[in-house]
Amino acid sequence: MDGRGGRRNNPYELTEETPVYVISVAAQLSGLHPQTLRQYDRLGLVCPDRTAGRGRRYSARDIELLREVQRLSQDEGINLAGIKRIIELENQVAALQSRVAELQQAVEGAALAMRQREAQVHASYRRDLVRYEDVQQSSALVVWRPAPRRGE
Repeated sequence: MDGRGGRRNNPYELTEETPVYVISVAAQLSGLHPQTLRQYDRLGLVCPDRTAGRGRRYSARDIELLREVQRLSQDEGINLAGIKRIIELENQVAALQSRVAELQQAVEGAALAMRQREAQVHASYRRDLVRYEDVQQSSALVVWRPAPRRGE
């Protein structure tokens, strides 16, 4: 598991979640001043991972989020409190979408198990029993004649 709940098979594999950039590099990549990054961290907008010595380490996703915060602020005129709420809502939507996918898989698994169990039940039916069909009443007359007995 990485620090943000994602699973990684290889601990040395770099993903967009891997915290690798120090604050000066993150500032250059995002086009922001390092002090702005610190302010965003204090406000809870973009919270990078920390090293053992408490130094900030930014991931590629953090850099992308920094750029989005800057765009929303500069181009859209949204204040930082509004941006924080937007980020929270986007994170909530992503979490809910993930949960829906999990539940869909669970439902599909349960439906498959139910179909398999149903097939087992049908396979266990006795073959000497005949299914009862409800006969509708009719005005037809059926004459029954017993078979002649042997010896008669």
